[in-house]
Amino acid sequence: MSASARATKVRTTKRATKVAGVGQSRKSGAARGKGAARGKRASAVRAQPLEYNLLLTATLCLLAFGAVMVYSSSSASSVLEGNGSGTGELVKFVVYGALGLVVMRVLARDGIARVQGLVAPLLVVSLVLVLAVHIPHVGVSVNGARRWIGAGPLQFQPSELLKIALVLYGATLLAHRPGRVHDLRDLCNPLLAVVGLACLFVISQPDIGTAMIIAFTTCALLVAAGIPSRNLAIVAGSTLGAVALCAIVLPYVRSRLTSFIDPWAHASSTGFQAVQGQIAIGSGGLFGVGPGQSVQKIFYLPEAQTDFILAVIGEELGVVGIFALLFLYGMIAYAGLRVAKAARSLHSALIAVGMTSLIVSQAILNTFAVLGLAPLTGVPLPLVSYGSSSLIVTLAAMGLLLNVAAGGSAHVRAVTPARSRRSRAVSRAGTESPARSGGGAVRREVDASPREPARWGGENEDRDSRGGNGRARGAGARGGRRAAR
Repeated sequence: MSASARATKVRTTKRATKVAGVGQSRKSGAARGKGAARGKRASAVRAQPLEYNLLLTATLCLLAFGAVMVYSSSSASSVLEGNGSGTGELVKFVVYGALGLVVMRVLARDGIARVQGLVAPLLVVSLVLVLAVHIPHVGVSVNGARRWIGAGPLQFQPSELLKIALVLYGATLLAHRPGRVHDLRDLCNPLLAVVGLACLFVISQPDIGTAMIIAFTTCALLVAAGIPSRNLAIVAGSTLGAVALCAIVLPYVRSRLTSFIDPWAHASSTGFQAVQGQIAIGSGGLFGVGPGQSVQKIFYLPEAQTDFILAVIGEELGVVGIFALLFLYGMIAYAGLRVAKAARSLHSALIAVGMTSLIVSQAILNTFAVLGLAPLTGVPLPLVSYGSSSLIVTLAAMGLLLNVAAGGSAHVRAVTPARSRRSRAVSRAGTESPARSGGGAVRREVDASPREPARWGGENEDRDSRGGNGRARGAGARGGRRAAR
């Protein structure tokens, strides 16, 4: 081989080696980039707090449990009535659940910041829709109650949206001026007035269960905002008085209360549903008769897949199944209150308390009604009962709760409470005669009017600043000791 041929071969070999090296480096760089992206995603997943994971786990478990039990409680009666293969209710539950999960995912990212400017329009729209159910050809009447609007399968219950709107409105109002809980007149105008008006609209449908949920959630918000026990007792007593008045005036509420006291005496009329529910739970025993083996769901138990799905659970899965379900709601209550305690601001904490009480109070009221410990109210079991409006709105509330758990918040500037007459008088006296009354001292005393302390998020918000100030003071003290030496 000649010298020129050998040189050409060497150059070709070097060029091939260089190209291979460049390709290898590109591949390794792409692999490192993919690995870094996967590492970022994994670290983002790991960065979520324990409460976030508890809430998400409980929500998904309840949805899966609800899909199984909706199919079990509705399939047999649908087949016997000739309405297809019995999967109609399951398909609707899955579709509405998927839509609710999308809403939950969107709100879990930055839901509080998104809805902050929509609180007032949302409240007005929900109140108008609640009134619109009484308009002919707009509202839909089911079993004597007008609670829905729409036509055909596309129906919506406006009172479900009203519950979230009232929680957001109350949280914003109390965070804007925390001191209003100490004055009943300031508290009634406008918070309690708006809540009372909303309850009247809901009761007119009639829907006493939703009104009770609204009242309970409002009391939870007031407790979280730091209302004095005396004012809370007055508000709670007024609420109980309103319930007693409704029981006297409204025949619908009175019949529910009388059937609750002795359902077996009204087993063929107003107490029929309660009696059948107790029979279903009693037939289940400790471990139940088995999945899909319920007898009461076949034309004995009205609304088996909605209000009384817990009775079917008790018959098929027994007391163990009911306790497992209550354990999941207990997880939501525990994680939700921990989220409220660790929230970054009072506004976020109040939203967490409101959404947690909204979900848990519905679960408690439904459980008590099915077990015969409370009057029948028509409140569905959250995330388990069939119901498009309840399912989507409950998942939206969970999305806002997850957003608070992930550290989301919105800017709501707190306003200091109005000064008293005595403080204003002292201020005027200090301004008019500073020489006689020591104007500088008086002015400093007035300017130092007591501000509302941060009840929830103050410690978390000011922790960094306190730490920095503490380190600065420590450094200054050490410098002073060195100078003294």
